[in-house]
Amino acid sequence: MAIAIFLPGGFVAGAAQAADPKTIAVVDAGLGSCAADFIITDDAGGPVYAANIRVHIAYGFMSLHKFDLQVGTNAEGKARFIGLPENAKQGLFFRASEGDREGSAFDNPSKTCKAQFTVVLRKKAQE
Repeated sequence: MAIAIFLPGGFVAGAAQAADPKTIAVVDAGLGSCAADFIITDDAGGPVYAANIRVHIAYGFMSLHKFDLQVGTNAEGKARFIGLPENAKQGLFFRASEGDREGSAFDNPSKTCKAQFTVVLRKKAQE
């Protein structure tokens, strides 16, 4: 599975997930030196393979520049974002999902530049 994010001007921020299910997928935002490491689990604490983690980043003057990143987890439920901005004014809200399960995490990179999250995926609430 390949993940690519196209930015204005034709630049690509992203990474290709290797065929090896143990390789940790890494997506580079190219906006700074911060990172977020994830372990995605189910209710029983087991790793979730092929969960998607998404983040919307607004950056620059008046947060006028925006783009979305996505990465998938490996067989151990791990994934990583690197190159995240140090000064995200509203912080970064990560959403993880797989099938009918979801979870989330929030980070303020100005306080925790190298964040580590364990996100438990639970069934979506019935509406």
